[in-house]
Amino acid sequence: MIAVSCCDSTISESGGPLTVQGNSPEEKAAYALFDLNFRSQLRMMGNAFWGSPVRGRLILLACGLLTIILVTAYGQVKLNEWNAPFYNALERRDINAFIHQLEVFAIIAGCLLLLNVFQTWLNQMTALNMREGLAKDMVDQWLKPGRAAKLASFGTIAINPDQRLHDDVRNLAESSTALAIGLVNATIILVSFIGVLWGLSAGFALEIGGKMVAIPGYMVWAALLYAGSASLLSNLVGYRLVPLNAERYSKEAELRFSLMRASENLTAITLSRGEKNERHRIRGDIDAVLGVIRGLAMALTHLTWVSAGYGWLAIVAPILIAAPVYFSGNLTFGGLMMAVGAFNQVNVALRWYIDNFGPIASWKATLQRVSIFRHALIQMDSVERHGNAIEVERVATDIVRLSAIEIIPDAGGQDGRRTFRLREDPVEIAVGDRVMINGDQGVNRRLFFAAIAGLWPWGRGKITVPPREEILFIAQHGYMPAAPLREILSYPRAPQKFKEDEFLAAMEACGLGHIIPKMNDAIRWDQKFDSDEQACIRVANALLLKPRWLFIDDLLEGLEKHTIDRLVAVLNGMRDTAVVYIGRSEAFMETMSPRTLHLDLEQQL
Repeated sequence: MIAVSCCDSTISESGGPLTVQGNSPEEKAAYALFDLNFRSQLRMMGNAFWGSPVRGRLILLACGLLTIILVTAYGQVKLNEWNAPFYNALERRDINAFIHQLEVFAIIAGCLLLLNVFQTWLNQMTALNMREGLAKDMVDQWLKPGRAAKLASFGTIAINPDQRLHDDVRNLAESSTALAIGLVNATIILVSFIGVLWGLSAGFALEIGGKMVAIPGYMVWAALLYAGSASLLSNLVGYRLVPLNAERYSKEAELRFSLMRASENLTAITLSRGEKNERHRIRGDIDAVLGVIRGLAMALTHLTWVSAGYGWLAIVAPILIAAPVYFSGNLTFGGLMMAVGAFNQVNVALRWYIDNFGPIASWKATLQRVSIFRHALIQMDSVERHGNAIEVERVATDIVRLSAIEIIPDAGGQDGRRTFRLREDPVEIAVGDRVMINGDQGVNRRLFFAAIAGLWPWGRGKITVPPREEILFIAQHGYMPAAPLREILSYPRAPQKFKEDEFLAAMEACGLGHIIPKMNDAIRWDQKFDSDEQACIRVANALLLKPRWLFIDDLLEGLEKHTIDRLVAVLNGMRDTAVVYIGRSEAFMETMSPRTLHLDLEQQL
């Protein structure tokens, strides 16, 4: 038997996620728990890579890429050396030498073409495997028992996790691969061609005060100065790109969520004549996205002054730098073109950071979002230790015990002035017991439900519960996976674990006999069923799983009387299960005569 938490997240009294909105001090303090500097972000994702099952494949692909890049760099050096005899042949008008150099070019260019094609394939396979490993790791971390629901209480860090798990993970995998390969390639090209440039400028000397002063490797220093100045200006001009990219990803996610939420609730919006309200809300999200994009557009425009300006200057810069050696007679025309080619290769390698400043800024933004999200998920196993915390102990036991339970409604547990506590203390619930938990007006009973489930740690006291497979939680607004009804009824266990007559008996008992012929249909049952039928499905799920303890969050509220009577009768027939109903129900009271517990609201000065 597998424990099931039918609640899709920790929920507020209105049924929405328990997230802290805005920039409250509590939200900022909670977010600060998970913040990481750049080195820690790299370490976090490095640990994810090292523990990934795709690590071996990625290492093999990396070795293959490195080999291809090294061979390609060698081919580019040979191609650059080919410039000298080729242009010298042109200068001499030597047709035979010209044709021979064309043959040499065909061989070198053909080999480089094959290497480029193979490198492109390796690039794509590396990005594919990188995304596979990262995406599966993030989903595994997100769906560890209890983590995602706990994280939902921490405000900004938990907003739109689908954005971080899909778009951010995809962008990080693809950009990490592209940037890493580009950096390695630029480094190898730089090392390969600096030697060529150094040798070509060895004979250069300036006449200063009647003396000839040699400047060893002056073309190397010129290239370093040229690219270095461009890098410095790019940093100064484009420093705002990283935070702007991070903000854009966040606003894009909020817009997509608003559109998705409106799409899924079109009928309710239409019946409420709320199109104008939703249009205004979505337009606000669109304006927020556009505002960030305007900032990005201006930042990129300013950066273009640097990148494009240095790009155009690069057309004549190597010729101007090599011209003194050429006009002094120490360099042939072919040697000049060879020097220009080598300078351009060194310049391109040194300018890699400049040309990729925008992609690097985007990569750092996605790295920040993904690494901090992963860090927050990992910390969910221990984060409640920071401040007030309800201790949840899971042991092999025949009794659920609640000792000195006090709930702090504030996410983060920083404000303990407004609390509510369980009046009876201690409370023991044995198998077969019937219990109802009520509360004063203003008490959020669902926080108590979430606390018992281990999803709301803020408060005080101790909860002793059995292992997860012996306990089941039914939320008022539960989750139905996109799957055949048979799989929904047995969720999260496999349908094959149950006999056909067990399915039929559970459905008949809960008044679902009319849909038995459709048990194998895979449709959106959450949209097909009304609230009464969804409640029946959740109770049928409990009948199949047969937990020893069943905690129910006000499931009967708002249902039709005949549905309430049927479900209460089914629950009363579960003699080997402790049924704990958190909420108010006259039918539950009359039929099951439960022991009643109370949650008292306390306002402390």
